[in-house]
Amino acid sequence: MNWRKNLIFAGLYLTGSKVLEYLKEIERIEKLLQEKIKINRGNFEANLIFLKKTGLLTRDKKILEIGSGKGAMVDYLSKECYDITGTEINGEYTNFAKNNFDINLEKMSGDNLEFEDESFDLVISFDVFEHIPNTAKHLQEVKRVLKPSGYYLLQTPNKWIKIPFEIIKNRSLRKHKEYHCSLHSYWQIKNRFEKKGFCINFYEVPVVNDFLKEKIKKQFGLLGLIAIRIFNPDVFPYFLRTNFYLEARRQEDENSTYN
Repeated sequence: MNWRKNLIFAGLYLTGSKVLEYLKEIERIEKLLQEKIKINRGNFEANLIFLKKTGLLTRDKKILEIGSGKGAMVDYLSKECYDITGTEINGEYTNFAKNNFDINLEKMSGDNLEFEDESFDLVISFDVFEHIPNTAKHLQEVKRVLKPSGYYLLQTPNKWIKIPFEIIKNRSLRKHKEYHCSLHSYWQIKNRFEKKGFCINFYEVPVVNDFLKEKIKKQFGLLGLIAIRIFNPDVFPYFLRTNFYLEARRQEDENSTYN
């Protein structure tokens, strides 16, 4: 890499402790790059495809991301000049986002959003919904901070696919419930959103990519790769897809108390 050569050449002009500092800086940057690559893998590319597919992501909208993790999406959209605010409950992740992306994530949970009513045009979340114990309260809060006819765009794994995978991975029938406490099936998530006053639309987004193949190979070996090639989840009926991508529009009702 050019930056690495430049640092090395600069270091040649220095002696003693300065050379050691440059070598440490090279190591730090390499670790940072690897970490950034890591957090931008997985569903990140598919999530961006989904956002663009909806046609709702425009620079005149105020956007809130719930559960921003280490800040990859907020960093990306901020650099693309979108007006986005990120939230994250994990202090280690908020520190990472500040130190490495120079972004400030608001520390708060997804079921207690410390924003004024009707503050955002769009709320987004990815791989978050399934981790929130009280999804009813979460949706109540999302509806509250959304402007009238605002949208909640999210991705969450399919209960029917995720649970068997987690049981095999953890070799336990219950361990996944410690962190995936709110997995939903297609009909459960549809019913949940409609009861909370959202009109929903599902999107088809391909998820079979290099990251997923690597993940399958790690857990199931070559047989897993063969299986995913034969039984490609991207062509399954939607209720059997690995991930659900939802566009949920806030609906107004006569008794609009965000209940």
